[in-house]
Order: sequence, then structure tokens, then C-alpha cells
Amino acid sequence: MTTPLTPPDTTRGRRGGLREQHKARTRAAIRAAAMELFAQQGYAGTTVEEIAARAEVSHTTFFRYFQSKEQVVIADDLDDQRTAALAAIPPGLGHFDLIRHLITTHYRIAVADEWASSTRRQQLIHDEPLLRTAYQLESDRAISAITDFFAAYTGLRVDDLRLRVFIAAVSGVVFHIADTIVDPTDERNLSTLLEAVDLLESGLPL
Repeated sequence: MTTPLTPPDTTRGRRGGLREQHKARTRAAIRAAAMELFAQQGYAGTTVEEIAARAEVSHTTFFRYFQSKEQVVIADDLDDQRTAALAAIPPGLGHFDLIRHLITTHYRIAVADEWASSTRRQQLIHDEPLLRTAYQLESDRAISAITDFFAAYTGLRVDDLRLRVFIAAVSGVVFHIADTIVDPTDERNLSTLLEAVDLLESGLPL
């Protein structure tokens, strides 16, 4: 007797997809409401309650999507893409070529995202002291994560002085240049960042 075939359950995938779409729409609505209010009454003068009301969500829902008012602006939702990009890096690159690969990949991931590459977002982070502080904390966490990745990739210990000095030098230069970027979508920014890495590799000639 032939066992009847059971059709695949596609409803679970559809439900999961719809949930993700709903989450994305809600996050976008909260961000849009926040940016409208920041433009109207300033960042410091805007409360979480006002953002939630403008986005037509509850105070509880706001904190389900963002840990704080700062994170509405700072978070960019690109961690999964960055993780996938790290996993796809081929083995055997030298440390400067690895840095170039990371800068190029991460820059293009950000540029392709409307929120991450928003000039309004960039200007707000630059102008608001609280956001600059929050952004610096995020940058410090990113540097720590890159250090861990470099250690695993190169086989060096995380506390190896050579690795620490290399990461500190590169990140200092890269973040300094990135801080002057006005239009994140301008491809010339990437060329400048890579040229800075070239100068570091060549011994900082003047």
C-alpha cells in the first residue's frame, strides 16, 4: 500500500515572513515618527512617549523594538549582513588586505541600506552630544568584535600587543575619517578610507 504524500506545511514560513515584515514596518514607523519629532522640537525635547504616540504604538511596544531613544537613531539592523560578510571572507589574506576587505564590505552594506546611509541620521548623530556618546560606545563594541575576528583569522591571541596596536592604529584613522563624512552614499568616501589604509601600510610617508 502506498503511503499518501503529506504536502509541505508552507503556512509556518508564511507566518514567519509576515511577522518579520510587521516588525520591519513597526521599526520603520517608530524611526519615521522620531525623526519628524526631532526635526520639529529637537532631539533633547522629544520623549519616548511622544515618539510612541506619533508612531501609534504603545510605550511597551516601543521598548520591545528599541532599548532607548538613542538606539532609535544609532541602531541600523545590519548585524546579520555583517556577520554573513565576515563568514564569507576567504582565508589567507594579509592583515592589510583583510582590513581593506572589511572596510569595503561594511561600507557597501551600509550604503545599500536607506536608514544606515541617511544623511539626516548622520547629521543628527554628529550634532547631538548624547548620540555622539552612544555612537562612540557602539564603535568601541565594533572595534572589540573586529579584534576578536582578527585574532581568530590570524591565529594571534586577542591580547597580542602587535594585534592591539594594529587595530588601534587602523580604527583610529578610519573612525577619524568616517567622522568627517557628510554624504555616506558618496563613493569617494570609500576611496579615501582605502587610501588611508595604503598610507598606514607604506609607513605613513609625508
